[in-house]
Amino acid sequence: MKKYLAIETSCDDTSVAIVDANGWVYAMDSVTQDVSHEPFGGIVPEIAFRNHSIYLLPLVDQILKKANLEPKDLSGIVVTERPGLMGSLIVGIVTAKSLAQSWNLPYLGVDHLEGHLWAPFLKDESYQPLYEFQGPSIGLAVSGGHTSLYLIKGLGDYEVLGTTRDDAAGEAFDKFAKMLDLGFPGGRQVDEMSVEGDRNKYDFPRAMINEEHLEMSFSGLKSSAHRLITGLGPEKVQLEKAHLCASFQEAIVDVLISKMSKAFEKYNLKQGLLTGGVSANRRLRTRLQELSLQKGLNVVIPPLRFCTDNAAMIGYIGALRMEKLGEKSLL
Repeated sequence: MKKYLAIETSCDDTSVAIVDANGWVYAMDSVTQDVSHEPFGGIVPEIAFRNHSIYLLPLVDQILKKANLEPKDLSGIVVTERPGLMGSLIVGIVTAKSLAQSWNLPYLGVDHLEGHLWAPFLKDESYQPLYEFQGPSIGLAVSGGHTSLYLIKGLGDYEVLGTTRDDAAGEAFDKFAKMLDLGFPGGRQVDEMSVEGDRNKYDFPRAMINEEHLEMSFSGLKSSAHRLITGLGPEKVQLEKAHLCASFQEAIVDVLISKMSKAFEKYNLKQGLLTGGVSANRRLRTRLQELSLQKGLNVVIPPLRFCTDNAAMIGYIGALRMEKLGEKSLL
């Protein structure tokens, strides 16, 4: 089986993996930058790309040793080409091209979002998906920068069914966490704080939830939360943090589950997937599993390590495109 070195540096996580076209992950290591960005309450692009330039090559060496491979054992190099932070992408692309030239290997730049859509079908020693991709599926990709519903017809064949008209769900989580001074990364903090809260205590708006179309909006939810937090005052907010988080989270999850359910019904499909950084949210995962049982759906949700930005998903989609579509990028 051909093995591919994959590099992911689209945002603030530096990740390297060895993957094949069956989705098998031979090795993967990632370095997060949460500590570097936490003082600023969000990702600082210049810090992100400088850190990538420090972490990336040592990670490549480390992953080859971990997989017990040498460059001559590889069949190609895959890297995230778009979308993402420009400086971060450049570090990954230049490194991948340089290694490909040095090692005389084919090279391919791929779309980060397409990688997410195939992440649920990755495999390793401790995870195998419930089913392999078997034709048209509904895909919900949710992250800090993107929230979209897709009809996945096959490799390279996707139709956007609906997307957010403003803020992404992950961005709404992060901004809400900042209002409550929960720290960074915000989405994870809201998820953890929600466990002890009453999700029905505060009635946040659920924009367009009753509309038949599959578009979404989260900016009004964010504005509503800001007004509520300002009105409660610092002391009351401190006491109500868990309830606020649980209620805010439930509003986002309600919209996402409602839209996904409508997509299954509209296209008469039973197979689907959840992916992206926000797919790590425990309440969202639970609600989608409940929907699956209720409607007899086969929905694949990747383990947490494949939810967030990772090189394994980049390597997988790259390996598929190289082997099945014969693609490669110019060096």
